[in-house]
Amino acid sequence: MARELNTVVDALWANPMLWIPISAMAGVQLFKFIYEWIREGDFDLHVLVRTGGMPSSHSAMVTSLATAVGLREGLDSALFAVSTVFALIVMYDARGVRQESGKQARVVNQIVRELFSGQPISEQELKELLGHTPTEVIVGAILGFVYTLLVLPYFAGGR
Repeated sequence: MARELNTVVDALWANPMLWIPISAMAGVQLFKFIYEWIREGDFDLHVLVRTGGMPSSHSAMVTSLATAVGLREGLDSALFAVSTVFALIVMYDARGVRQESGKQARVVNQIVRELFSGQPISEQELKELLGHTPTEVIVGAILGFVYTLLVLPYFAGGR
């Protein structure tokens, strides 16, 4: 049993198709944390897991995945088609659905503030920064693509 578990763990650690996209996302989140720290002077670790902002780490991750799959499996492979469609759905959601949810949260928060002005409110405000602007999505996608082109060749059989 332990030998099988070690084999599974070794296979996961040795899979660049998994770790390159995850590291692309982590790198973008780290950039946002450092940028916020320098800009605001606030050492806020929550930035590392916060959604929204420039650039989109979701876009970087899924574009990195699609790029790695395309380079490894071929641009004519079914796996590349699936990963590209997945990336497009995630980026559409990051830009469209989540951004609209954030706009709705702003309106609901404003209504609650106005209705309960001067009265204690026990409810927590809704999170308003959920999604991304088109520019944030595009920049994230470009970063994921370029990062993967630069990093994948360093892995055995990268291309």
